[in-house]
Amino acid sequence: MDVSRNDMLGELASDAALERTDFVVQATEQLAKFLDRHRERVAALGGLTLIDDDPDYLSIAPDMTFRVRSRYEDPDTGEWASDTEIVETASELVELYNPVEIYAAFSEAAREAAGLAAEPGATDDLLATAGIPPEETFGRGIGDDAYAGAADSWAAGQPAVLEAADDEEGAALAMYNLALDFQERSQQSESSLLEQFEEAAARVAGQLGDLVIVDDEDERLVLSASGRFRAEVLPEEGDGEWRQLGGPDELVEFYDPTDVFGDLADALAEAFPAIAPDLEDEAEDADEADAPEAAEAAADDATDGRA
Repeated sequence: MDVSRNDMLGELASDAALERTDFVVQATEQLAKFLDRHRERVAALGGLTLIDDDPDYLSIAPDMTFRVRSRYEDPDTGEWASDTEIVETASELVELYNPVEIYAAFSEAAREAAGLAAEPGATDDLLATAGIPPEETFGRGIGDDAYAGAADSWAAGQPAVLEAADDEEGAALAMYNLALDFQERSQQSESSLLEQFEEAAARVAGQLGDLVIVDDEDERLVLSASGRFRAEVLPEEGDGEWRQLGGPDELVEFYDPTDVFGDLADALAEAFPAIAPDLEDEAEDADEADAPEAAEAAADDATDGRA
């Protein structure tokens, strides 16, 4: 066979593999952001069934995990069987479903749950030909409410502007409410950061297994093999009972993501010294610098002993 042809096919396959990896990474990030934006809505709805076409089934639970049903042929009996599995991360879901199908499933499931008709695909001219006024189709005749809602959503994300207070106490109250508001925003931002890390870490965490980041008398923080953070703490104001932290929203109540990532890096460097040679060199330099002082101290101890 022509070697040059094999080379061309090899380059084609290699480039396609790289493009696929890049697509999966970008699609995962986009899906993770979408799920994060609608986390509270999905929880309030109690989850949604996205696809229910036998044997294909996909649903999302209030905790943002997915249930996927697959059908396969049993190699021993030759009979077809169904199996349901739990998918915890966006990256896993993107490996199973085309992102376009996922978003379409969310759209159709939401419309069906709301009792709305499917969004039409006909143009105004075709609808007019069929005798259907365009304003009666889904998405038409919404009016200014949609624009007002969008404006409210935009305004909610803008920095608050405090109005002038009549007295010192009024100013203190306004500042107090502002501080609490920004504290909540900060926690939401930090929680989102931890979630993004978990989505990315899920790709390699399985090869490392559970990694202990902090293990003290009053706290324990672990990065599990699934890429999820797991923690338990002993609150100072509690009754002596350990509290399990179930997710990023609860983690940020006790941990600063900057500290979490830094402690994780330290734990990895300690477990695998070869990945952080700079730190190993610094430790050796520090030992060499301390060596004269240690020798002098040992000599002083020996002198004291003879005395």
